[in-house]
Amino acid sequence: ADEVEKDEQIAGGSTSFHAHTLILEKCAPMLADLVSNGGEKGVMISVQVSDVQLDIFRHLLWYVYGGKTAEDTLKAHAKDIIDAADKY
Repeated sequence: ADEVEKDEQIAGGSTSFHAHTLILEKCAPMLADLVSNGGEKGVMISVQVSDVQLDIFRHLLWYVYGGKTAEDTLKAHAKDIIDAADKY
């Protein structure tokens, strides 16, 4: 598979997030380790994340991809977002 393809799938309940291996390796190494497929190219793997709220995990991935969290969201959920970031 091309390195820029989305080759990881992270599920939270009934929602799935797709991610790029290279981005996870550079920006979220713990998450990259969780979804590691042993270096096998072209194989999409899926992992279940159940220890972080869906919205919090969405904010975490958004940040990993260079997005910014709205100030009001950050004020309301800063501890949860930071805890998730520390974990992954």
